Amino acid sequence: MPLLEGKKALIFGVANHRSIAWAIAQALASEGAQLALTYQDRMEKYVRDLAKKIPGTEVIACDVQQDDQLDSAFARTGEIFEGGLDILIHSVAYAPPSELENPFVQTTREGFHTALDISAYSLVAMARRAAPLMQARGGGSMLALTYMASERVMPKYNVMAVAKAALECSVRYLAFELGEHNIRVNAISAGPLNTLAARGISGFTGFREHMGITSPLRRNIEQSEVGDAALFLSSPYARAITGEIMFVDAGYNIMGA
Repeated sequence: MPLLEGKKALIFGVANHRSIAWAIAQALASEGAQLALTYQDRMEKYVRDLAKKIPGTEVIACDVQQDDQLDSAFARTGEIFEGGLDILIHSVAYAPPSELENPFVQTTREGFHTALDISAYSLVAMARRAAPLMQARGGGSMLALTYMASERVMPKYNVMAVAKAALECSVRYLAFELGEHNIRVNAISAGPLNTLAARGISGFTGFREHMGITSPLRRNIEQSEVGDAALFLSSPYARAITGEIMFVDAGYNIMGA
């Protein structure tokens, strides 16, 4: 029997075929999960085209900065999945390009607010709405995507690093508060991947090449490897794991340089 047969998963963050969220969607579907993918208006066509590749996948409009749209998205999720939800994937992050180009000391108040709102607070907002749906199913798994710049300086990552630190702290507090309802909350800290978001960071290509040389496995990672890790964390095999940040980076995080 497929590992996730009968499980219902809501995935935020699919933008195109290179998205980490898309790799996770494919991994979950391969083990029997029924999916719903959200989209921003400007990404609707791409998300709908991808959804067609996995039979039975639903698509839901949602701008994570709008509470009314979050309310509608989770209400629609409840309708699609008959009142329950097992898996929530948060693969959402954004900072205005200028905040990644200018020195960190020049971070604007507006840019800081935008990055933290979209990249970190959105997890809290989603969790609050997902929890009742998961409780109806006897528990569930929430999973976010982060990056090691939350702990170490990665030039030009700037305010996004602060947002990832806030996201990781949120994972721990949510894990603590929702644990009594058998809801687990974890994050994957993935190595650099060629995604739409990563291409907006100056020096990304050089750092990816450096990681491929320096990491213990002497290579870079692939989107599918993050998808497989997400599958594990979303499955019964990880039933005693919560509040954790799992590195999927070919071991790069253990290195001193």
